[in-house]
Amino acid sequence: MAYDEGLAERLRELLSRRPAVTEKEMFGGLCFMTHGHMFLGIVRGTLMARVGPERHAEALRQPHAREMDFTGKPMKGYVFVEAGGFDTEADLAAWVERTLEFVATLPPK
Repeated sequence: MAYDEGLAERLRELLSRRPAVTEKEMFGGLCFMTHGHMFLGIVRGTLMARVGPERHAEALRQPHAREMDFTGKPMKGYVFVEAGGFDTEADLAAWVERTLEFVATLPPK
């Protein structure tokens, strides 16, 4: 399963000034991690965003967001965002911020 290289480059650009961000190919896509925690991923052309359980419902109200059902059942705290939800750099940056805000609350691994 391939992932959208154009989206990966856009994310790399947004994350280039962030310390401790790494990327890893997994789940058939690409994941971005910080301090051992996955916070964003790309599955084909879809953004996988880890927003946390407390902001899950809010994230689902965003345009083009839907339940993340990677394993066949919804995963609380994660959403998939279709391309229309991150067309602009501002929209993509907002998803980056949502995910980084959540993982900042987690202890380092």
